[in-house]
Amino acid sequence: MHVDQLIKMANQIGDFFESMPDPVEAQDGIATHIRKFWEPRMRRELIAHIDATGGAGLHPAVLQAITHQRAALAGAPS
Repeated sequence: MHVDQLIKMANQIGDFFESMPDPVEAQDGIATHIRKFWEPRMRRELIAHIDATGGAGLHPAVLQAITHQRAALAGAPS
């Protein structure tokens, strides 16, 4: 999948969870959704994009969620 599509999808998830009053809970929701519903290959590609560009194009909450829960997202879904 092209990284632009992954960014778009991740940002849609971020937009949904951004409405939560607690930013930490929102970040947990973003990371949990990506971990549960994205293929490992998709998660690895998004992490590689962050490594290469610093997360260009990503919603700040998405970038923070992925950065804080990188180890869990890089592994297999739970």
